[in-house]
Amino acid sequence: MVFLPVLETFSIFVNIFQKNDGKLYITDVCICALMENNAKIMVEDVRIEILCPFHMPFLRGFRSYEKEMVNFLIEDALDNQNQRISLTFLWFYQDELAAYITLLNDRINLEGNLKEFFMEKGVLYNSLPALKIGRLCVDDRFLQRGMGALMIRFAIKIANQIFERYSGCRFIVLDAKRNIRKSPVLFYEKHGFKILRERKGATPMYFDLVDNIKFCA
Repeated sequence: MVFLPVLETFSIFVNIFQKNDGKLYITDVCICALMENNAKIMVEDVRIEILCPFHMPFLRGFRSYEKEMVNFLIEDALDNQNQRISLTFLWFYQDELAAYITLLNDRINLEGNLKEFFMEKGVLYNSLPALKIGRLCVDDRFLQRGMGALMIRFAIKIANQIFERYSGCRFIVLDAKRNIRKSPVLFYEKHGFKILRERKGATPMYFDLVDNIKFCA
């Protein structure tokens, strides 16, 4: 029996025997999912660190089918941080860089139904303060294991801390960028985000920190 790892999510078990002619023959092939590699990652198993020059060697091993996300992490994230534009948090799992999230300050321009909603409450501003998820990316090796959901909860916690300790923050905003595999809009909607307006390429979305109590717990 020979064990061959394939794409880190499946194993192939192959029965091989040798005939008198010296040739190898395959008699059976079994493909099995590696369940342990698909297990959900728990927040207590993750180490979160703010990006710094020390981390640069780790970034080269980060893999994602979203190449723009990899390029940003390697080429722009630290520079943006040095310019005080954004802050990038690296998520390590078992000492492997598994994901990252980049946060920055922003605002949401009130329009349409959202503007009417706040006008009815006596809020007449044209925009309200927000925390923006500038980038959110999971290494291909750790997809479908709950890392994205954990990072969204992390952003919610940061936004709540901003309000509770430092300044006003009503929303979390992001631009859901369509990629070669699928649109992430449904993923963000599942976690309480709503579409601000439809747009080609990237869909602006928002999360109301007041009206999404169940997600903020």
